[in-house]
This record gives sequence, structure tokens and C-alpha cells, in this order.
Amino acid sequence: MRIIAGPCQHETLEQSLDIATECKRVCDKHGIDYYFKASYDKANRTSINGKRGVGLEPTMHDFRAIKNHLGVKILTDVHDVQQVKLVNYFDCVDVLQIPAFLCRQTDLIRAAVETGKTINIKKGQFLAPWDVAGILSKTEGAKEVWITERGTCYGYNTLVVDYSGIDYMLRNYDNPIVLDCTHS
Repeated sequence: MRIIAGPCQHETLEQSLDIATECKRVCDKHGIDYYFKASYDKANRTSINGKRGVGLEPTMHDFRAIKNHLGVKILTDVHDVQQVKLVNYFDCVDVLQIPAFLCRQTDLIRAAVETGKTINIKKGQFLAPWDVAGILSKTEGAKEVWITERGTCYGYNTLVVDYSGIDYMLRNYDNPIVLDCTHS
């Protein structure tokens, strides 16, 4: 079992380190693998005025400090091929996450595969569980691929978890299925 947790957006080393320390403490107590998750750039904010983060390079330096201090695995989002290359260059992230809105972007997925890191692909809320097969066809040669269910559109601005869809993915794919209960 694993838990992926952290601030949605990395803001400061102190805040992220506090959150990661507590999450690791709880996970260690219960024998659960912990992955610290934070984003250096929340590129899909609703408004142009929304805070996006402190940026890639400063965040990677902070991730390195968190990893060195706590020994945790780190997961972060990537939004384009160049970001995949830069995050890989800093070599402090263990899992590259493909955001839901980008889950079918072939070049992005292939670039992530080529890093040799684990990839977590968030299933778009606009996709049926059987559509994941097309996404997985783009991950040949990957170290490991997780699929994250984050809810399915049910009308406007409403996401619901379809547990029959999770069951379908568990029965039909040989990949770990993650439930992101924070979005649905």
C-alpha cells in the first residue's frame, strides 16, 4: 500500500518539510509507503490570477533538501516534454505525474517513459475506464505505470467516483490503480 500526500502546490521548503515530516510519521507508524507530492507549477488554474507555484528550479532544490532530510520518495507533475527533461536533470523526483487534462498526450507520455522513472497518469475525468488501454499503449518500456482515478464528470463541476470503473481497471490492467479522493 502507498499514500501519496503533500501540499497541492509547493510554496516554501519549511511548509513542505513540515507536511512531509508528519505524513511520513503517520505512514511509518502504519507500515505504508509514503510518497511526498507537490507541484512546482499549477499550470491549469482556473483564473490567470491564480497562484501557480514558485517554479521548477527552486522547487527541485527544495525537493532535494526534503529527500535528503527525510529519505522520502517524491512525486510531481510535468506538463510538457521540456519539463520532463528538466525534472529528470535535477534527479530528485521518483515519480513523474501526467495531469488528467494531459493524460493522452503521446509526446509527454513517451518523454516520461524515457526517463526510466515511475509514471503516474491521472485518468482524465472525461475518459471511460476502457479508454485507459489507449493511454497504456503509449507506455511501452516504462519502469512502472500507475493509473490514478480522480473522478468522472457527472454534469457540470461535479466529479463522482465510479467504483465499477475502478473494478474494471483492476480486472483489466496489470498496473497499480490509485484513488485520488481529494478531487472527487
